[in-house]
Amino acid sequence: MEKQDLLYEGKSKKVYATNDPARLIVAYKDEKGAVNNHISNAVMRMLEREGVPTHLVRQLSERETVVRRVRMIPLEIIVRNVVAGKLSTLIGQPEGTRLRSPVLEYRYKAALLGNPMINRFHVFALELCTPEMLDEIDRLAFRINKILKQQLLRAGIRLIDCKLEFGCLPDGSIVLADEISPDTSRLWDAETGRKLGKDRFRRDLSNTIDAYQEILDRLERIHSVSYTHLRAHETRGNL
Repeated sequence: MEKQDLLYEGKSKKVYATNDPARLIVAYKDEKGAVNNHISNAVMRMLEREGVPTHLVRQLSERETVVRRVRMIPLEIIVRNVVAGKLSTLIGQPEGTRLRSPVLEYRYKAALLGNPMINRFHVFALELCTPEMLDEIDRLAFRINKILKQQLLRAGIRLIDCKLEFGCLPDGSIVLADEISPDTSRLWDAETGRKLGKDRFRRDLSNTIDAYQEILDRLERIHSVSYTHLRAHETRGNL
């Protein structure tokens, strides 16, 4: 797989075209990004085993992953299970309050506008996607949330909330894209409430990389095949 033109650069990663027009390479920039790369790929494999389609193809190295090229839908889907962050001030409930049912929020992916929260009517008026596509995104988001809650709890981690992004393949099907990592998820230790995910850097807590590595270690322990073992095979291109 040959890396070609840089298509996008964000705070934590770069996205490159390749010699295959249907494939891209995602390259994470630093040590924290390398851990996110492993965690996101591990989570996407786990979701694929449960029937959730993703853009993941294979991991190339510690910091690089091959993904399918998709047309990104300009929406951030936030799924919340517990009151935390902005939701606490929005609804006037203390952080840590368990929600009776998961809450799904749409945010318009427009950095210059601050990624504002919008509703379904905005989505359709702005022609961000069709009603059928949004119905499928909703279905996948709730399915992903259910799977992640169950699997993470096995590792002693509570999924408080997470951000999901989706893309459209050439045949029109919707797949999970971007990443699912501690940078995009609020994760708390199930027993102590210690913050392990994005709260580490958003609240300027210490030992962010150590906390992220702990998440990866816990995920490895709940599966019979080590992700370290899988990574060794992926580097050789066997997966």
